[in-house]
Amino acid sequence: MQIVDMFIPRDAKGVLFLALAVFTLVYLVVLARGVAAIRRNAARAGKHVDATPTPARIAVGAITNFFDTLGIGSFATTTSIFRFFRMVPDETLPGTLNVGHTLGAITQTFIFTRLVPVESTTLVSMIVAAVAGSWLGAGVVAGWPRGRIQWGMGLCLLGAATLMFLSQTGLLPGGGTALGVTGGKLGIAVVGNFVLGALMTLGIGLYAPCLILVSLLGMDPIAGFPIMMGSCAFLMPVSSARFIQKRAFHVGASLGLVIGSIPAVILAVVWVTSLPLPAVRWLVIVVVVYTATNMLLTARRERRAFAPAAMVE
Repeated sequence: MQIVDMFIPRDAKGVLFLALAVFTLVYLVVLARGVAAIRRNAARAGKHVDATPTPARIAVGAITNFFDTLGIGSFATTTSIFRFFRMVPDETLPGTLNVGHTLGAITQTFIFTRLVPVESTTLVSMIVAAVAGSWLGAGVVAGWPRGRIQWGMGLCLLGAATLMFLSQTGLLPGGGTALGVTGGKLGIAVVGNFVLGALMTLGIGLYAPCLILVSLLGMDPIAGFPIMMGSCAFLMPVSSARFIQKRAFHVGASLGLVIGSIPAVILAVVWVTSLPLPAVRWLVIVVVVYTATNMLLTARRERRAFAPAAMVE
């Protein structure tokens, strides 16, 4: 009986960890089956599938998840690197980001939810809302054409950069001391995280917007870490399953991100106090603005290039 009791959750966080373990197992099974199916179908059609997690792709996973653990986010930085080096097609970016960064987010949640105090009702409610939003968003985004994804990601990245800038310059509230919210504030938190969960599927990270949301509601920004990481850890397996089902992701790049993520997260937790984070965040803002602008200009050029052909048809 004592051995069985060890696996029985004693509180809300215990239930959360148990559920997260189940989500992780399901994600790994879905990913393995999805990759196997893609390879099998490609072999039947005589086509090649780029499913190799090359050292460069693993390095991207390690670098972006390292800074992700520090609260900077991984989606914007990964998008910038992938686009600069032309590592994956734009139309596969949302799926690749969600599928590839899932294990990193799960690892962060296991660590930070144990280390950082937060009120259980607020934590669980916001996580459930984010999961619901991601399920809805992934079903829509996975079927979008390349141009719409470029416009959507470009605009969302500009929005994320704006929020980062306002936070860095102190133009947004720095937060309060509360570890949770109730009543109307809890309702706002739930609705807000639902929207952020849906936007995650478009390739905009949840971390910075979620931290700003909890700060505006008067919560301690530190308490936002378990919320934002827990939200991603639960919503990303859900959204990833839909992207995998529709094969709307780059296999090799996703596997590279997966492999590089876990060691980087653990390393970041150890080194978190020795990095000049404000300077790094300013650099991220510059890179995100550049990437967003470049993506929007690319979408504009491609739309103009295809317009005459469409008119002829």
